[in-house]
Amino acid sequence: MTARAADRARYDRATAHLDAPLAIVDLDAFDANAEDLLRRAAGKPIRVASKSVRCRALLERVLAKDGFAGVMSFTLAESLWLARGGFEDVLLAYPSADRAAFAELAADPKLAAAVTVMIDDPAQLRLIDEARDGGREVVRVCLELDTSLKLLGRRVRVGARRSPLHSPAQVADLARAVARRPGFKVVGIMAYEGHIAGVGDSVAGHPLRSRAVRLMQATARRELAERRGEVVRAVRAVVPDLEFVNGGGTGSVQHTAAEDAVTEIGAGSGLYVPRLFDNYTSFSGRPAALFAQPVVRRPGVGVVTVLGGGYPASGAPGRDRLPVPHLPEGLRYDPQEGPGEVQTPLLGSPADDLLIGDKVWFRHAKAGELCERFDVLHLIEGDAVTATVPTYRGEGHTFL
Repeated sequence: MTARAADRARYDRATAHLDAPLAIVDLDAFDANAEDLLRRAAGKPIRVASKSVRCRALLERVLAKDGFAGVMSFTLAESLWLARGGFEDVLLAYPSADRAAFAELAADPKLAAAVTVMIDDPAQLRLIDEARDGGREVVRVCLELDTSLKLLGRRVRVGARRSPLHSPAQVADLARAVARRPGFKVVGIMAYEGHIAGVGDSVAGHPLRSRAVRLMQATARRELAERRGEVVRAVRAVVPDLEFVNGGGTGSVQHTAAEDAVTEIGAGSGLYVPRLFDNYTSFSGRPAALFAQPVVRRPGVGVVTVLGGGYPASGAPGRDRLPVPHLPEGLRYDPQEGPGEVQTPLLGSPADDLLIGDKVWFRHAKAGELCERFDVLHLIEGDAVTATVPTYRGEGHTFL
């Protein structure tokens, strides 16, 4: 029996009393992935990206491990909700225009002490001040650095379009603008190198593309390490008591941790290891989060149809954004239909061994987005479900 077949047998036994559709997290794999992230971080603390987890019970589980510290959130409303729930160090990774949430933040000492907001433009400071509604608490801010690699006289850009702050002088100028403005304090710098951390460098069947990605990433790492060090020095000249410098992501943990300027690593997808993280030479994880759909039809030889399953991930549309049938091995989509909203035909010889009501297990493409489809996650240890915990959606929250 292959390792994947053994996993299927475990998952089927563990969930035999549950009807699909359902989602699971294999805690043995989840914990092993957490340990691998810690190994690659080489002693630097890891801040957990909540958008990649979207389940408070699992955030609490990983933060209970030595080496993980703090949450990186994705909306201000989520940040306040987590802080009210006892999370004491929440870094909002994206700028916000949520005026009601800013008013709440500025009026509550506990929330203001726990939450740090992201800025990259003085206009964001003005928006916060206009939203205060009398709140006088000091708002903790983090400055975001653009990590993109710019080539050929800046005519070619590689990397996400995030912050407008690219040079040390630009980041230091914003730090000075914050320092001059009452009611704000710069406490950190964040620089997420998505073109390194979030792009696989070993794509099956594409050796030339993979080599090009590795060359690009090596160049980008060298350029960013030098520039990030200069940015930190420039900002510390303005803010000597800077608390943290955050960088990295699941695909670049070990490289970012090697930079002296970086004090903590951001990561989250590496806990669930969705399919987008299969194509890396620097690490391999164990799929920990999966979902199951029930067989509801047997249209013919070599074909079964499961209920639903069309859960595309965000990003540029493409086949890599689709979930993939994982267990039993050997199933594939009908190219004329693909994964559907209400039904999905699957082709392959394993279909002939599946009965009505059997489960087909899928891997999704992007980590936390699975939790927008399910109210609960069934946590599996060995071959038993040991707990069932709500996702954000199950707690009544869809923050974005």
